[in-house]
Amino acid sequence: MDKRISAVICTYNRADYLGKAIQSLVDQSLDKDQYEIIIVNNRSTDNTEDVVCKDFAHVTNLRYFYEPIQGLSQARNTGTDKSQGKYVAFLDDDAIACDEWLERIVNAFENSELPLGSVGGKIDPIWEIPRPTWLSDEVLLLLTVLDWFDKPTILEPQYWLAGANIAFPKFLLNEMGGFQVELGRKGNNLLSNEETVMREDIERAGYKCLYDPEIYVQHHVPAERVNKKWFMRRRLWGGISQAVLERQQQNLERLACLRRAGRELLQLILAPGQVVRFILPTNNPIYFTRKCAVMSKFGYIVGLLGLKG
Repeated sequence: MDKRISAVICTYNRADYLGKAIQSLVDQSLDKDQYEIIIVNNRSTDNTEDVVCKDFAHVTNLRYFYEPIQGLSQARNTGTDKSQGKYVAFLDDDAIACDEWLERIVNAFENSELPLGSVGGKIDPIWEIPRPTWLSDEVLLLLTVLDWFDKPTILEPQYWLAGANIAFPKFLLNEMGGFQVELGRKGNNLLSNEETVMREDIERAGYKCLYDPEIYVQHHVPAERVNKKWFMRRRLWGGISQAVLERQQQNLERLACLRRAGRELLQLILAPGQVVRFILPTNNPIYFTRKCAVMSKFGYIVGLLGLKG
């Protein structure tokens, strides 16, 4: 029997969280014969395989695959290729879906008067330690926390869906050629923007992106992420990712990259106050947000120079 939807979890060394993510998919309100669960193990070195193949051996609509090529985009494409559903929904390996997650995704696609290319929704954090006072709402977004609207809304460019909670028609993922494997996280490399490219391609083809707060998941915030170093590193890679994307989309030659990097560096030099605030420690959420912005600029310069990415 054809499946209405495939729920895909791509996982890398998150065995401690993975079981709860899978269980939330086992507990879905949708009839078991209408959906499948696909786990893509992306070269994990922990006991991920045991968690899936032993702890959930009794789950008849679950399938397990090993993807030896490192990279989230590669793993997502593998999950899409193996899927049998009309729609493909991606859940992070450290997230927990609400009981009606898949049912609401299917309903969103099938009841919309507009052609939808992707749907997703609210993501609430599960704090393992209390949220620090220096963490502003702007920087909080780096933890994949989303709460845009209180009703279903077609997204304007300044809003986005997150890969921890997002779904697509399978045919559209295939038409777009899948996620770009040159982009996206690879192990401890935090390169991103593969979702940005997918959204641009989808909207260019005439489809819309829908945010629905009832398509709801919770997302673990591990204690090791709740520190300033993690956020600074995340913003560094955000800047690198933006530069890599521009180099790719604009086909920038080496000289053009050097000129653009030089202009960005000059702007920093001409604003010494930014650099001073970047160097000085702070627990002020406004100043820490600005420090993160400067780190993003540094990352952008690094990415233009081709030193990473």
